[in-house]
Amino acid sequence: DGVVVSEEVKSHNLDVEIPESEFEAEEKGAEEEHTREPDSNILDVSSDYPRGKHISIQRYLADLEKLADLREDERKPCPLCPEEKFKACYSHKLHRHLQNLHWKVSVEFEGYRMCICHLACRPVKPNLVGDQTLSKMGAHYHCIICSATIVRRTDMIGHINRHVNKGESESRFATVRAPKSSCEVVKESATDVQVLPNHSTPQKTDSYFNPKMKVNRQLIFCALAVLAGERKPIECLDAFGATGIMGLQWAKHLRSSVKVTINDCNENSVTMIKENCHLNKMKVKLNIKEEDNDETVGNGEENSDTIEVTKMDANVIMHLRSFDFIHLDPFGTSVNYLDSAFRNVRNLGIVSLTSTDISSLYAKAQHVALRHYGCNIVRTEYYKELAARTVIAAVTRAAARCNKGIEVLLAVALEHFVLVVVRVLRGPTPADDSAKKVRYLIHCQWCEERVFQKEVNMVEENPYQQLPCDCHGSMPGKTAVLLGPLWSGALFNTGFLRRMLLEAVQYGLDEAQPLLKTLVCEAECTTLKHFSTHSPSDENKQEECGVYIKTPNTSAESYLVHGKRKSEEVLRGAAKRQRAEHSAEHPPFYYNIHRHSIKGMNMPKLNKFLNYLSEAGYRVSRTHFDPMGVRTNAPLAQFKTVLMKYSTPTYVGAQAEGPVHLPGEIQVGEEVPAATEIKVEEAELEEDDKSGVAATVFTQSYPTHCAAH
Repeated sequence: DGVVVSEEVKSHNLDVEIPESEFEAEEKGAEEEHTREPDSNILDVSSDYPRGKHISIQRYLADLEKLADLREDERKPCPLCPEEKFKACYSHKLHRHLQNLHWKVSVEFEGYRMCICHLACRPVKPNLVGDQTLSKMGAHYHCIICSATIVRRTDMIGHINRHVNKGESESRFATVRAPKSSCEVVKESATDVQVLPNHSTPQKTDSYFNPKMKVNRQLIFCALAVLAGERKPIECLDAFGATGIMGLQWAKHLRSSVKVTINDCNENSVTMIKENCHLNKMKVKLNIKEEDNDETVGNGEENSDTIEVTKMDANVIMHLRSFDFIHLDPFGTSVNYLDSAFRNVRNLGIVSLTSTDISSLYAKAQHVALRHYGCNIVRTEYYKELAARTVIAAVTRAAARCNKGIEVLLAVALEHFVLVVVRVLRGPTPADDSAKKVRYLIHCQWCEERVFQKEVNMVEENPYQQLPCDCHGSMPGKTAVLLGPLWSGALFNTGFLRRMLLEAVQYGLDEAQPLLKTLVCEAECTTLKHFSTHSPSDENKQEECGVYIKTPNTSAESYLVHGKRKSEEVLRGAAKRQRAEHSAEHPPFYYNIHRHSIKGMNMPKLNKFLNYLSEAGYRVSRTHFDPMGVRTNAPLAQFKTVLMKYSTPTYVGAQAEGPVHLPGEIQVGEEVPAATEIKVEEAELEEDDKSGVAATVFTQSYPTHCAAH
């Protein structure tokens, strides 16, 4: 009188209690039938997932009735209830029982129904005895994804939703090694990669692929292409391969200039990387310890179309081998891999890292930033640049521990990531110079003025004196906070960015070109209308950490002259000439024009405001960190003065008291009749060649104009 289980259930080793007398016979039968082809209603199960779906999980009610083997002339027990709860009965009564008790209260997920089960799958507490207690406590649901048993239906729905949020949206018996037919092929930059259906969730998938990081991958490719132009061949490492998309793009476009190594510690990811290499007609050079039937290469044409795939921990491979270019893109923070990255990286090599722990870097989880980066930060108007300087400070300290210094080539902070690219300078002197640029920042919480703390060893009596504002004297209490330690040096190298832009144009990377143009303008602290694709004609040389790069105006190619053996006097002289030619490095941080707008006044257009600041004698540029941000060396008081001068009142009656404009700029026209609407159209007419008088009709809807910028 045990539970009746059909042949389909036996062949898949289902979780059903079977009497001991029948267990051995069924076990042998299961081994024999395991080699047969599975039934169409039950999916195949690999060795990684030895158990199939429970009998309470079915697609249709008819499948559930098949388990009962309904016959009109015989009594049959319910396959989901013990004999004590539901005795054997005829087919019409058993059909109503299955439909009303099990099927109607089921939980649906991806075409399957998880019916309620009354079998002794779930242990009952020992102090509760009796048939009534057993019937109450024994009812449960079997999760289709994991092996959990849930009592309440609402809890089961919440349990399934948590699986979906984690990316486990496939059934436990269906997400074995995904067949090739279920893999999606994604194409990016002439490179094809296979990804799993849940590729967008990094916590659980083995092939994480984020299409939103395309700009990130293009920037890293441009940096590698610039390095490949300096010396060939270079050994580069993608420490966290996932699908291998980044390493494949390197090898496919740069060819013999690079020796690509793609690493990942996950076995399924390594298998996926190898398949993607063959998909892109690339040969796979296996790790020395691995012995497989994949293609191996000889010593002849090893660099042209060959990618080395390794399965190691990222720290291990960076400790064992030396590389010219290392890219770190872990899930979350990358501080755990910085020490090993700088241990064996070659001199004048490049280390790039992508940090995606933006909740801590953008000051939403300040305690996590203190734990990971040892840095105290708060939410400010310049929080994205604060995040970039926080990461660079951690990079600087890790490099200094290995007696290496850094020069920041590129720092980008966008919505989803923070990208930092640095060049490595070997030696204690560069390490000391870089470590001195890690300083604390004094930030006023009233007006958001900020200044880096002076490099002094003695304790200063009144650190508020370093701030340009007088909030401490006019406001009660403590008005400023100490943030950091942060990187206080430059965030960009103009010469390197220009060569990256040339590489982006050469390889047709359209998404990265506008961002690189903005970065070049930001590095030079100039507006986009003064942007030129060539270096200044008077001085074509760009100095990067003792390495001189000459970029001719007539050619996109650049060559490198190593300056390692040159004397320090020559280096200092070249640095002085460059400073005289390109002025000082870009000012730190930026101001948000909306944050400092005057109440009751309409701001000017952003590009016009940049011109006003430039005419006032200040260096000014836009910034990629904030679309409404202004990077300038003007103090906040002067910034607000210029903003106030060129703002217009929101109400019409006060336009007679409008701002005084500089000669040659727009002038206030006739008064617009008062109306209930605040918006007034603004259209600027070109200057008349004969009279030299400009006429304008004003509007006041500045959010529309700001969005246009």
